[in-house]
Amino acid sequence: MRQSFALCALSASLLLSGCQSVNTTSGGAVGVERKQYMFSMLSTQEVNQMYAQSYQQTVGEASTKGVLDKTSADAKRVKAIADRLIAQAPIFRPDSAQWQWEINLIKSDELNANCGPGGKIIFYTGLIDKLQLTDDEIAAVMGHEIAHALREHGREAMSKAYGIEMAKQGAGALLGLSQDSLALADTVVNYSLTLPNSRSNENEADLIGLELAARAGYNPNAAISLWQKMTQNTGGSPPEFMSTHPASESRIASLQSAIPKVMPLYQQAKKP
Repeated sequence: MRQSFALCALSASLLLSGCQSVNTTSGGAVGVERKQYMFSMLSTQEVNQMYAQSYQQTVGEASTKGVLDKTSADAKRVKAIADRLIAQAPIFRPDSAQWQWEINLIKSDELNANCGPGGKIIFYTGLIDKLQLTDDEIAAVMGHEIAHALREHGREAMSKAYGIEMAKQGAGALLGLSQDSLALADTVVNYSLTLPNSRSNENEADLIGLELAARAGYNPNAAISLWQKMTQNTGGSPPEFMSTHPASESRIASLQSAIPKVMPLYQQAKKP
């Protein structure tokens, strides 16, 4: 047991030593100030380029299958909402004004949406159709997804994966530990350094997304009705793209407590 604790401590130390402490965005009215640790050999540009290739492949496949929607009323609606949200992104992150943003709507029954590194957005028609989303609710979903990209949560997750693997290898070599001890340490390090942050990442995306939507002229109260619809439609379980999120009750409570911070921004904003 003492050896396992030593490994965990060493693993954490090695993980942090290969990372840089950054804060990818300003805190905004909602006050997101958590320091992030990024693997020093994994740059923003590299992650953005990797994701752009994957994104183009997804869009290309959708086009080949005839499910890429560029012309419908919903496609125009989603793009208009995205454009308003993207215009607010530099408030949190000035360099996002130079990102090569893209927005595509895919015809699918999936309850899904995503904004990957560098501002590559995909929205699925199933989310709009099954939940009968209003423009304000679409903005709540999309603002949340854009917030993930602004905070570079994808790069952060990759940094942790790289760091943990390096820490395991380094600690095993230094301490001469067995595979069982390494497996135990892997579990402890994973839970202590990865999983809690995944939940905090979701909370950050909720808060920043709420403010983006409010600044873009979309009613922040829609984040509550969105979650109520999701809970009703999925029997209490979140859809796939929100599978790591906190429980719906705690999430709604967090959003409700943040709405007064952004309501003045919504009231002052030019409405769609």
